[in-house]
Formats: sequence, structure tokens, C-alpha cells
Amino acid sequence: MICALGALLVASQIPALPEPPREFRAAWVATVDNIDFPSKRGIPTNRAQAEMRAIFDKAADLNLNCVIFQIRPHADALYDSPLEPWSEYLTGRQGRPPQPYWDPLRYAVQEAHKRGIELHVWFNPYRAWHPSAKGPQSDDYVGKTHPEAVKTYGKYEWMDPGEPFTQKRTLDVMLDVVKRYDIDGVHIDDYFYPYPITEAGKKVDFPDGPSWAKYVQSGGKLTRDDWRRKNVDDFVENMYKSVKKEKAWVKVGISPFGIYRPGIPEGIKAGVDQYAELYADARKWLKEGWCDYYTPQLYWPIKQTPQSFPVLLDWWLSQNSQKRHLWPGLYTSRANPTDGNLKAQEFVDQIELTRSKEANGAVHFSFKALQRDWNQIGTTLREGPYLNQALVPPSPWLGETVAAPATDALIEDADTHYRIQWKGAEGTRFYALYGLQGDRWTWWDTTSETQVLVSKARVEGKVSHVAIRAVDRVGGLAEPVLVRLTLE
Repeated sequence: MICALGALLVASQIPALPEPPREFRAAWVATVDNIDFPSKRGIPTNRAQAEMRAIFDKAADLNLNCVIFQIRPHADALYDSPLEPWSEYLTGRQGRPPQPYWDPLRYAVQEAHKRGIELHVWFNPYRAWHPSAKGPQSDDYVGKTHPEAVKTYGKYEWMDPGEPFTQKRTLDVMLDVVKRYDIDGVHIDDYFYPYPITEAGKKVDFPDGPSWAKYVQSGGKLTRDDWRRKNVDDFVENMYKSVKKEKAWVKVGISPFGIYRPGIPEGIKAGVDQYAELYADARKWLKEGWCDYYTPQLYWPIKQTPQSFPVLLDWWLSQNSQKRHLWPGLYTSRANPTDGNLKAQEFVDQIELTRSKEANGAVHFSFKALQRDWNQIGTTLREGPYLNQALVPPSPWLGETVAAPATDALIEDADTHYRIQWKGAEGTRFYALYGLQGDRWTWWDTTSETQVLVSKARVEGKVSHVAIRAVDRVGGLAEPVLVRLTLE
């Protein structure tokens, strides 16, 4: 039966709608070497789409609220890019479009949002070619079109951060996606200058001699190490400001290596020196506020003293003078019984530790650990710290926009379900839907859709009211609209 929407109910006998809990719960979906998606290169479109839907179904079941989807593994694209070739990890051959045609990023945005999940896109900034790539390079591969900017380093090809073309190309790629897709965030990982390699026991220096020579000849005075760091600093600052200029609400996330420098803080005795070897001054970017969230890769167990998870978490929090979100990365894939075999409780403890430090979020690497339920990690999270839904924490520095309340709602009370529909407003990202049973509100769903079916099988007790609460793009909440379920 159709039930009409009354005016906003203000009645003392109706309990107040509880404020939704806030926590960032995300997982990386890696596409390089088909780690998480798709399962194999060149699989049919319908199978790839089914695999993607399964990812978002699992994310929703686990009460995650963000998926960080790798769309640029290395100077290629898992979306329809005018600048870079289709990825062989999708179609089986670099430069070959999918047949039948589809755009995985557009599809991912749609599937994420309908489930109330943010979609952040993950770019590898400078890696040009990965040794896991099997097929030939396409004619529009950057190493062929701009060979002066691409260097061979070990088994990889790398875009030289000292070349102006490299920084412009990477930023152009990112801004093209920001402009054309309704994403919620852009995300970069820790590959700036490459991790150092050794040959015959000696460290091999990155071959950026030509770009360094041009800098010196132009009158540059910095040391080579400082020049390399400035190249990365300039890109990070420009990336953040350019994304904000295009769409202020799109969050910028950075995931640096978890150790700034060995010995900082005291007691951290081992690890790559990202400042001196990756030329990434990650502390500076955080202090300058060139990000909206920071995800240092804290990939070690709590009790592993040389790289102590709690010590490193405390240190990164102490550097966060701009009060950006600090959501550490967890190496959840070490729950794999054949690789680490860490018990699920380790990651529960890490999540509880972040909560106690008011870090209010975490990112899991990678999705297949949750999807395959290694050592029951997915089950344990779903039955423990992720038992109930949570919204992404707000980012007030991105603006004070507040979503408009839903309007023109109608409810149909069918035999097996409730159908709730309403009209939305511009600037709304999601709607949180609640049902009132007796004196208790239950969070039913979060979605970008404006029509929801709620099965009566999942509802305990008679429903008297439904509440619809709009969530804007930066996490602000509109006043709830209450709908009384009265039969006509």
C-alpha cells in the first residue's frame, strides 16, 4: 500500500535519530599483475563486470565505505583515457580496448555509489613499465612517444621525475579523470623515485643524468639529492592545489612508505630511508597540508619492535599539525596462510589501536585478503570492529556545504518489503536510511539511489517510521526527514 509523506515530524514520543558513527574503512583494489582485479587478463567483459560487482558486494557486506581502485598501474589505463593506452591487465594487450566495450572506472563509480561506498582512484605517479607486463608495448606508450623522459632501472622502466614532461603528463592524467568522472578521491602511493636496487653489492643510482645536467646548466644551485626532493615536492603541491581548483570536494590521499627515516622516531631501527632513497619528504607534505588524508604504510605487527606499529602511528600523528585525516595502511594480506599467516586478531588490534589514538580509519592491502577471507580476516572484521555501518569522517576544510533534505518521499508497504523513494538534491552524495522499530532506530542502508527496497525479512519488529538523511560530498549531514508509515 502507498503511504504518504507527512511534514517533518517533531514529536516527543519519537526517539531522536542517533548520529551515525564515523570511521574510514577502505581497501586497495590492485590491478597491477592482476593482484585483485580482474582475475585474468583479457577475460570477457561480462565476466570482468561480474568480478567488479562481487568486489563491491563484498565491500558492502563488510561495511567498508571506500574502495581505492588502481586505474593507472604504470603509464596505462583501466579506463577510457585520451592520454594513455588501455592496460594489458584488463584486455590482455596494451592499447587494445575491451570488447565488447566498457569503461571499468565509470562502472566502478556507479557500482560503488549505489552501495553507499566512496570510490577513490589510485595512480602510480611515475612507474612506466612493470616486469609483470607480458605483451608488447603499444605505439602510444610513453616510452615510445617520449623516450627522453623514460629510463630503464633494473627490471622496470621509470618516468624521470626531473623531466618537466613527466610531471605534466602525470598531472594531466590525474586532472582528466577528476574532470570526467564523478569520483570521491585521488590517491597516490609511494613510488616517486624508485626503490633502490643493487648490482654486485653496490647501490645503482637512478639514471637521471640528462635532466640533472639541464638543471645545473640552467643555473640550479641545489645538491642532486635536494633537487630530486624538490622535484617530488613540486609535484605533490601542484597536484593537491590543481585537484582542489577543479573540484574542491575530491579528497587527495597519499600513501607513503611507513618509515620516514631509520631512527625517526627513536627505536625505529630498520627500513628504507624514504627521505634519502625515494627522495620523498613525506613529513613535509603532511605538515604543509598538501593532502586531505594520509595513509602511511604501517605494514608491521604491533610487537615487531624495529618497525613498531604503535610507535610509528604515534609519530605520524605527532607530525599532523594541519589536522588532516590520518588513516594508516594495514598489510592485511599477511593473513594469507602461505605468506605471513598472521591471525585476524592482529588486524583487529591494529584497528582498535587506531581508534584509541583518534586516527578514525584504516586502509587494507589488499582486497583479496578480505574477499578470500584468509585466516577468517573478513569474517572477523565483519563480526567485530566492522559489525555496524559507519560514514566517512567529514573534511570540514573542504567546505561547509550541507546537503539539502530529501523531498517528495513515498513508501509502499508490500508483502515482502518496503519500497521507499524520494527526490534528491544537487550536491548530495549519499542517503542514509533508517527504520524505527518500537523505540529503536536501525540503520538500514546507505546509497546514492533515490529508491530503496528493504526486505521485511531483515527487519525485526513492526516499523512505524523511516528516516532519510542526506550526506553531502564532504561528509556534512542534512537534517533528517521522518516519514510516518500509516496505511491509507
